[in-house]
Amino acid sequence: MSRHLALATAAVALAMPALAQDTGLDRLRSFQTTGETMMAVPQSGERAEQLRSILEERVELPPGFKIELYAVVPDARHIAVAPQGTVAFVGTRKNNVWSVVDRDKNRVADEVLEFAPAVDFAIPNGVCFSADGFLYVAEQNRVLVFPAAEFFFEGADVAVDVVVPKGELIPKEEESFNHSARVCRIGPDNMLYISLGQPFNVPPPEKMGLYDKWGIGGIIRMERDGSDREVYTYGVRNSVGMDFNPANGELWWTDNQVDGMGDDIPPGELNRQSAAYQHFGFPWYGGGSTRTNEYKDSEPPADAVFPVVETVAHAADLGMIFYTGRQFPAEYRGGIFYAQHGSWNRTTPIGARVMFTEVLEDGSAGESRVFAEGWLDDATGEYYGRPVDVAQLPDGSLLVSDDFAGALYRIWYEG
Repeated sequence: MSRHLALATAAVALAMPALAQDTGLDRLRSFQTTGETMMAVPQSGERAEQLRSILEERVELPPGFKIELYAVVPDARHIAVAPQGTVAFVGTRKNNVWSVVDRDKNRVADEVLEFAPAVDFAIPNGVCFSADGFLYVAEQNRVLVFPAAEFFFEGADVAVDVVVPKGELIPKEEESFNHSARVCRIGPDNMLYISLGQPFNVPPPEKMGLYDKWGIGGIIRMERDGSDREVYTYGVRNSVGMDFNPANGELWWTDNQVDGMGDDIPPGELNRQSAAYQHFGFPWYGGGSTRTNEYKDSEPPADAVFPVVETVAHAADLGMIFYTGRQFPAEYRGGIFYAQHGSWNRTTPIGARVMFTEVLEDGSAGESRVFAEGWLDDATGEYYGRPVDVAQLPDGSLLVSDDFAGALYRIWYEG
């Protein structure tokens, strides 16, 4: 029996001994009721109307594209659309995961409910699905899995198991408020990939051995039951977006680069990883080929891989996907959509938009351009929204999350 099949069996048969420390999780793992109720988020009213007004008056898209409010979702971060398309799960940097449902298929959500309210989540930013219907939630320092979440989300009590116990994703003493939002994906090898941002702007040298061992400042992978963990990617500062190219299985990911070096350096990054264990240069390089002040006198790795796309400095590139739908024009198919959250340490703010990068037939990056913008007022520097992640619905339209406005938007093509 494969490891992930064994995990599925465990979730519907005898419960394993509880490893977690919160009572709600322990009861769910023993298939006991918790008595919890789910919070529902109102989808109408003044707030929803104001968000619609912002989209209508401010957001610009290429000809033929439309955008609309899909759902009001507090603190909305990364999105996982269930394999059969019945529900989308949305993580946050706080303590909630939300389920978002469009029951009547009018392409606007009907209800947003708190998911698994008995679980004591801590920064459950990273949500991702396996093709066979397992929802993984990567928290600050734990990983959980919810078998058949797509079909059990409507009740407060759901099947759950622990993939990585609390306090074992990273050493507990390395927990930080900084760079603790994880993202995850199931790779073409059926393994679970998780990014681990490191807590410093630039880490001190004495931390490097520990961080390389754990994959902090990198991307790790493991079997779906948490076994056989290894570091897959080195030299990452803080990746909060990744996806696999369906054409060849290569992993691509965004990276947020060093702050405090100036308005225009270093660049943000979109990276292409062609093999396991490659090193992408941080902390010797702060972004692109820009050397950090802290490591300028230290020899960088000779085999460091540089980004395939250098993005504008401090725009904060986050969630990304390869577009596999058929709704959009052919020029978008197989390319990458990614969110720029927006700058915080730049004299003239930039970002708060959705970008698009072409991917050519040989697997290399082509032209990059702005796809959706307008959440940042260029004249005043005021943010009306801050995109975080991009996901694809079964009809080929896109969802965009916004943690500032607390919303999901839907973009579709009518041309």
